[in-house]
Amino acid sequence: MRAVVAALAIAALVAMAPAAGWTQEPRRDDPRAQAEELLREATDKLLLALELMLQAIPQYEMPEITEDGDIIIRRKRPGESRPREEDDEQRI
Repeated sequence: MRAVVAALAIAALVAMAPAAGWTQEPRRDDPRAQAEELLREATDKLLLALELMLQAIPQYEMPEITEDGDIIIRRKRPGESRPREEDDEQRI
């Protein structure tokens, strides 16, 4: 969890760089400029990885309680829409 917080902090710093006037073209022989460029690339890749991870987490609908007292929690399926009546008929 600490790594995620650190990554988000780095991402915020990189995102603020243009607003702070850090938009100079990096010199290839300057180690600091090379480090900043590597940090920017790593941050972009880390943010993409976090976004993909969040998309991979299953989404669920609101729980339903049946007349029998059973609790049903359906998984949301992106792009697929089924009426509830079909689900109830298949369960019986």
